[in-house]
Amino acid sequence: MASNEERSRWVVHGERLVYDNRWIRVGLADVQIPDGERFEHHVVHLDRAAIAVVVDEQERVLMMWRHRFVFDRWGWELPGGLIDGDEDALTTAAREVEEETGYRPKEVEHLVTYQPMAGMVDAEHHIVLCRGADLIGAPTGDEVEADLIEWVPMAEIPGMVARGDVWTSGTLIGVYAARERLNAERG
Repeated sequence: MASNEERSRWVVHGERLVYDNRWIRVGLADVQIPDGERFEHHVVHLDRAAIAVVVDEQERVLMMWRHRFVFDRWGWELPGGLIDGDEDALTTAAREVEEETGYRPKEVEHLVTYQPMAGMVDAEHHIVLCRGADLIGAPTGDEVEADLIEWVPMAEIPGMVARGDVWTSGTLIGVYAARERLNAERG
């Protein structure tokens, strides 16, 4: 299907910062839409993040039962966190798995990169597939990240999604992308 990308391209004439701290930067972009109208549009910038799908030889996924205060909701999630400066996403993912779960991944590879809210939020997320992990001790992070840490059979995850026990974007994209990669490799 052919498209004329220029027909729908927004032009950004600049952006001014209205709020900035360690976790979030909010700007107002001076944009012009294709019909010529020009206005300010909010833009949120977040640091890049890395999320790890750790799968063992039994096709179980290492998951964490976590509470998210914004929604006052519990759910199963994958380990992950913000990428420090110029750190590589693979390094971040492996470090976060170790800090949050006490497991050290054996093999680490890029799976997929995505933007969770492309309309007004810049928050690049890197999903990493980790094949196998060794328990090296208790989680070492600065705070308690999870109430439970468990190996969940990949075959059970669709039911967990249907029940609402898996609901965050990184976890949903990660487990389904990992399942597709593993299925494709089996042929």
